[in-house]
Amino acid sequence: MAAPSPSVLATVRRFEAAGFRAWPAATVHYDGTWAIRLTAGLPAKRLNSVNPLDPSDVHDLPERIARAARRFDAYGRPLTFRISPLSGEALSAHLDAEGWARFDDSLVMRMALTDAAVEGAQDQIPLKDIGRFIGAALKVHGSDASLRPGLSEIIGAIQPETGLFALEHGAEPLATLICVHDADLAGLFEIATAAAVRGQGHGRSLVLSALKWARLRGARQAWLQVEAANQPALALYRSLGFEEVYPYHYRRPPGAAVDG
Repeated sequence: MAAPSPSVLATVRRFEAAGFRAWPAATVHYDGTWAIRLTAGLPAKRLNSVNPLDPSDVHDLPERIARAARRFDAYGRPLTFRISPLSGEALSAHLDAEGWARFDDSLVMRMALTDAAVEGAQDQIPLKDIGRFIGAALKVHGSDASLRPGLSEIIGAIQPETGLFALEHGAEPLATLICVHDADLAGLFEIATAAAVRGQGHGRSLVLSALKWARLRGARQAWLQVEAANQPALALYRSLGFEEVYPYHYRRPPGAAVDG
């Protein structure tokens, strides 16, 4: 497989950096150009993973992996690598040789954010009440209430302008998402529709409202991350005009669970 070109790597670096700003881990340690992200309050893989950021930084792999493992052990998290095009083939080959599992293949997607792209979208003001949003998001995702403090901490740590969007029917949340406006980028995170009302257009409506909000604030490009196996979500995003930028996936050592 040919190595990505410098222009491709530059694009990947831009979106990876935007993702780190938009969804900040509680602590970040660096080992060379590996960003080791750990978050005690939330178990999400992206917040608890080693993120290699330079394909050429592959010296002393066994020792560095062992150091990362000790950090993860201290947090009670399974050692997890997030493998993007910035990781390089040498690291992937090493993990393959050691029998590491690969799971949760995902895509970063983007679309040009023009006036035409959000034409007809409903105007919606983001929620100011973080507690109300978190309650709605946990319910829509079907997540345990014990995650509330961790989610609150992460949302409170986001530095770029952030819109918390919820579509509700009375007191019942139908769909939620977070839109992070960072210069000319609008990143969409934690997009979800309640299981009982999926397929009714609530997700599309909320995404378009959030993108219209970001467009009015100067965003010119929207982006998001989605699991490659999530066909309904992929169909929605592609119908809106999103296109793949690059893939990534996760790796864990032999014997480690890959379901969380």
